Amino acid sequence: MSRYNDKPWLASYPAGVPHTVSYRAGEKPMHQYLLDNAAEAPEQTAYIFYGHAITWGEVGDSVRRLAAYLKRHGVVKGDRIGIFLQNCPQYVIAHYAIQMVGAIVTPLNPQFKEAEVEYQLGNAEAKAVIVGCELYPIVARVRDRLPGLEFVISTAYSDYLPDEPTLPLPQELAAPHEKPADCEDLVAILRRVEPLAETVPVDLWHDIGLMTFTSGTTGRPKGAMLSYGSSLFKTAASFLANRIETGNTTLAVAPFCHIAGMNSGIYMPVYTRSTVVILTRFDPETVIQAFEKYRCTMWYSIAPMNVAILNYPGVDQRDLRSLRQNMVTSFGIQVTEELAEAWRRLTGCQMHEAAYGLSETHTSDTFMPKERIKWGSCGLPMPGNEIRILDLTTNEPLGPNQSGQIVVRNPAVFKGYWKRPDATEETLKDGWVHTGDVGYLDEDGYLYFTGRIKEMIKCSGYSVFPEDVEALMQNHPAVLQSAAIGVPDEKRGESVKLFVVLRPEYRGKVSEQELIDWARQNMAAYKYPRHIEFRDSLPTTSAGKVLRRLLKEEDAAKA
Repeated sequence: MSRYNDKPWLASYPAGVPHTVSYRAGEKPMHQYLLDNAAEAPEQTAYIFYGHAITWGEVGDSVRRLAAYLKRHGVVKGDRIGIFLQNCPQYVIAHYAIQMVGAIVTPLNPQFKEAEVEYQLGNAEAKAVIVGCELYPIVARVRDRLPGLEFVISTAYSDYLPDEPTLPLPQELAAPHEKPADCEDLVAILRRVEPLAETVPVDLWHDIGLMTFTSGTTGRPKGAMLSYGSSLFKTAASFLANRIETGNTTLAVAPFCHIAGMNSGIYMPVYTRSTVVILTRFDPETVIQAFEKYRCTMWYSIAPMNVAILNYPGVDQRDLRSLRQNMVTSFGIQVTEELAEAWRRLTGCQMHEAAYGLSETHTSDTFMPKERIKWGSCGLPMPGNEIRILDLTTNEPLGPNQSGQIVVRNPAVFKGYWKRPDATEETLKDGWVHTGDVGYLDEDGYLYFTGRIKEMIKCSGYSVFPEDVEALMQNHPAVLQSAAIGVPDEKRGESVKLFVVLRPEYRGKVSEQELIDWARQNMAAYKYPRHIEFRDSLPTTSAGKVLRRLLKEEDAAKA
């Protein structure tokens, strides 16, 4: 127990990683960092959108103009403003303009359908929403049912595209979209509104700057309220722990609406004054071309993206050697030593697990030192971050290599769920976020995530975590991806069902029973899957996380 209290991870920090967090340009909100970039480096390229380069000066001017419009239309500190956009420069402008007037950014996933948009905007009591033209029809259909929604700003991605794009355009960008007549156009605002001179003062550590909704794996999504200081702290901690350089060229593919994509594409480039190549979605050819043309040095990805590039025809003849830092999240596919070595041979870059984290902590609670990688772990707690493991029954702290609930404390943790004091009380206790995740810290302080408490499968009295089964199944050469769920079993209470995506070369050559037999030989009797179903793909979030909930619902509907 003493080693636990002594934070054993600090002894595992490489040289140069501080134990505490300091701020590169002072303790101030991230929108002020952006405005400082605009003042100090106005001619430096900030964003590249399929060939259209935008300087920090231009971004800062646009942020101030949109902020002035919001303030003129009655947006005040604490108001919730939705952003319903694909990755694009307008997203960045909207995000920081909202925060410049002290309001709260409320991101909506661009994959949302009508009911989801209505729920989130209604639950957040959003005063306004900034929306892409191709998504506006969804907002239009629910607008009358949202009495608190006072105005809508639309934007066309084409306004920020060059006449001759340098990279392949996805369909939603290439297709023409009419600008809605019943809402304000963003570009028109930026042309006519004078820029706001002064930012609205905010209390960095208490005022809410972001409300991101949880995924809602249990019940309806909840709005996690994060302070302006949350993004500053986590950006600074990640910058220090990962020894990130200033002046990178960052490839931003992960969705800005997702907390991980936000940290890597919205906050870190502003903090480091780096150039960002923005893509609206992942496509192997487009990503490869982006590396070749813009010599990207930094990329946050999820493992299936890396695998797709490795498997892309002719990739060994392409040039991805500009990449210096690639932090990767194991969603669907594990970041293994084998995968990392294949990626190193292709790019010369050492990939590693990005971090453990969740919306309620502004993610990035751990980091993986490149010179001290432990494959299968999530890395070490970030500077200024504390992690404990609590017994699932007694809630007592556990020692090294003992599995229990992961709890996290740092200055960035959320202030609670929007209008959900019951859920807040259940999750946030004495400054500690009770994550609902299960894992352990080893003797060196490395965190291992093993599953979700509420996704746990109870088989013959044993606790089976889906991630454990999936990780073990990944050792079979035919398995590309898998997802485990619990299904009713008269004898065992529940048994494991596994949905499997086979590697292309094994399709039609391996049977379900062969995989079950292999699993029986390689997993504990209570753990191995009794049922296997082949799929061409698995349902995922926009960030690539497999949605076991949907698989479970689909399976139950067939019963």
